[in-house]
Amino acid sequence: MEGSDEFPRKTKDVSLQELRDRLAEFARVRGWEQYHSPRNLLLALVGEVGELSEIFQWKGEVARGLPNWTAADKTHLEEELSDVLLYLVQLADVCGLDLGQAALSKIIKNAQKYPIDNQTISTTFN
Repeated sequence: MEGSDEFPRKTKDVSLQELRDRLAEFARVRGWEQYHSPRNLLLALVGEVGELSEIFQWKGEVARGLPNWTAADKTHLEEELSDVLLYLVQLADVCGLDLGQAALSKIIKNAQKYPIDNQTISTTFN
């Protein structure tokens, strides 16, 4: 990631592998790898989830697409969601897990656990 601190505002179809590789390089060139144990990354992830939760804490129900949110509020949300995603990708990486494959496997498990019932549509996932 050296020399690539600027990215286009909108990038389409960024892979988890690209994020993982960029994060690993970002940490490597700064000498931060020594601090990126699974425990430390998990605790950082939990902290970021807390910051994400604060954004929604007193808003009540929020409409899809966030039509009543300001551009600044949406940017703040993007930043906090990104922090959560990046720590999650790093955690999976240092644990030696393929997060993308694990997510696809979980979708299949959920489809088997919650088969489509034509009379009752449920949107509950675990």
